[in-house]
Order: sequence, then C-alpha cells, then structure tokens
Amino acid sequence: MSAVALRRATAADARAVADVWLRSFAAALPTVVRAHSDDEVRAWFREVVVPLQETWVADADDRVVGLMVLDADQLSQLYLDPGRRGHGIGDEFVGLAKRRRPDGLSLWTFQVNTPAHRFYERHGFVAVEHTDGSGNEEREPDVRYVWRPGRP
Repeated sequence: MSAVALRRATAADARAVADVWLRSFAAALPTVVRAHSDDEVRAWFREVVVPLQETWVADADDRVVGLMVLDADQLSQLYLDPGRRGHGIGDEFVGLAKRRRPDGLSLWTFQVNTPAHRFYERHGFVAVEHTDGSGNEEREPDVRYVWRPGRP
C-alpha cells in the first residue's frame, strides 16, 4: 500500500468523503440501521460537514481513503475505507486530533462497535457514559469516550 497523507478536506472532496463514510459504516456496523439514505448522507457532507466543520481526509493512491471530523472538542467522525483498516491511518488521525485539541476530546460510538472501543481505549480514551440510544438518530445504544491530556 502506498503512503497516506492527511490534509484538510475541500469542497471538491465532499462526495468522496461521504462515500468513504457510507462504505465504512456498512462494513463496520452491519446491524445498525442508518437513519438517512445515501443521498441524504452525501448532501449532509456536502452542505454541512465539509464546509462548516473541521474535516480532514487521508489520501492514498490519489483518492480519499479516510476521514476525520472535529467539532469543538468532539471527535465526531472517524471512518476509513474498509480495506485501509489496520494500517495506522486511524492512529495518525487520533494523533492529529490530540494535537488539534490538546485540552481533551470526547466522542460517541455505538456499543456494538467493539473494535472501535478497543481502538479508542488503546489511545487513552475512557468510557464515561453508556446510553440506550434514545439520544441518537439510529436509536442504537452508544457509549461516550473522553480523552484528557496526560493519558497516553
């Protein structure tokens, strides 16, 4: 696999970012019912996420293979092309997020996503809240993680 470069997303990346999100969500969360259609997800990335939030992409082989979104102190999105998982891109994104938010970060992930739990815990995030999912669009039980400086 070729080298990966992280950079800020541009408007021209919105479709590719949304498509990575869609592929990754389907592969990582097959039991979670999405609240929005593919077209709605693409419009959300095009009209809200990329222009209004701090959106980063991972590029490899002249295409977007991962995305990370920071929204205030929240790591709100981190998704990788399914074939790119386990190659260190997520580690690079989390390192970047910690540098961009040195006072701390929080995030939500679904309770069924145990690989994500292991990943974030390995990076010093601690589970601080579990919910029944009534607060998210998917109505899927989730967990909130927090990282504070001084943790690995």
